[in-house]
Amino acid sequence: MIEFTLNGQRVKTDDDPDTPLLWVIRDTFRLTGSKFGCGAGLCGACTMHVDGDAVRSCMLPISSIAGKDVTTIEGLGTPENMHPLQAAWVEHNVPQCGYCQSGQIMSAAALLNKNPDPNEAQLEAAMAGNICRCGCYPRIKKAILETATTSLAYNAGKEAEVRA
Repeated sequence: MIEFTLNGQRVKTDDDPDTPLLWVIRDTFRLTGSKFGCGAGLCGACTMHVDGDAVRSCMLPISSIAGKDVTTIEGLGTPENMHPLQAAWVEHNVPQCGYCQSGQIMSAAALLNKNPDPNEAQLEAAMAGNICRCGCYPRIKKAILETATTSLAYNAGKEAEVRA
């Protein structure tokens, strides 16, 4: 039995320990926002967070996440309470087919959690390996950079309120 936290809830699974995390999340827990793309960790469609780090879940055996925190796109935000990146995705009409978008958003969220003010080179390095077959890269970049700027302004305002 493998126990871990999934989107804030403690869960258990008796799936084979070598089963990739992606398949446990999709098949056992029925969360289908993370997609299977290549099965080799190269396209990014399956990206989730494990203890806050962006990981390719198609290659990660479930045994390696025992006791850890896993966040999927479903745990990042909801249609009623979107994560700022999800809202920026909508505002900038980022997705066309949408297949890669959960992985794109999860990689971007991990970047902004670690580096709330990335420059373009840092953004490109963090997003490398997230493939968008529709070529939405300019809109993806714009949405991420706008989210970073908006979050920085919001956090600066909160810090000023605390000091006042």
